[in-house]
Amino acid sequence: MKTNMKKITFIAIVLIAELLVTQIAPAQGIVYMSNLGQTPVGSGAVGNNSWIAQVFITGTNSSGYSLNWIQLLMATASGNPNGFSISLYSNPGNGTPGSNLGNLVGPDPIAGGTFTYEASGLLLLPSTYYSVVVTSASLTAQGAYQWSAVDSFGQITTTPGDPWSLLDAYYGSANGSDWTFHGRGNVFQFAVNATAVPEPAAYSLMAVGFALLSSRWRRQVK
Repeated sequence: MKTNMKKITFIAIVLIAELLVTQIAPAQGIVYMSNLGQTPVGSGAVGNNSWIAQVFITGTNSSGYSLNWIQLLMATASGNPNGFSISLYSNPGNGTPGSNLGNLVGPDPIAGGTFTYEASGLLLLPSTYYSVVVTSASLTAQGAYQWSAVDSFGQITTTPGDPWSLLDAYYGSANGSDWTFHGRGNVFQFAVNATAVPEPAAYSLMAVGFALLSSRWRRQVK
């Protein structure tokens, strides 16, 4: 009987441990914001002498978010551009794009369509301004990638309960350093997929739970 009780206790501990892990595990990545569903009204030329920075604001999760990927809707490129690049930039003081926080990896969008660019190790702070910045290695005289744009007053899809927002303006630059504000016009089309980072209290709960379970198991096997 004692052996059976030990087995039952062990099974119970395993089940409770799995439940604890499930409860504190980070939520799966979700699309927090997107305007990809809107009909484009035009596009912006992207080149080494034509940088575009589209600003967005994160939600309120206090521990922030881990960026998974960004999707862009691109029109067919003109000419023969090359070296497309997409990066995440800070927006210090909610102003012009600041520093490059990291580059994303994905396909060359010369043919047009929806393209996914993967992020790695990029943490987004809550209620903070960031910019999706695109450029390329070639001048627009050689050819330009075309980032699709929509009316800034169009519908933006956000996640219920933790809405992000899209600034109804963007910044342009000829060199990636000196930025010009363009407000109340068109905004560029993209979607952001991220994972909410769990609260620190969740990790503490897991540690306490496993400690209690471990103590209980040791008493059972004596």
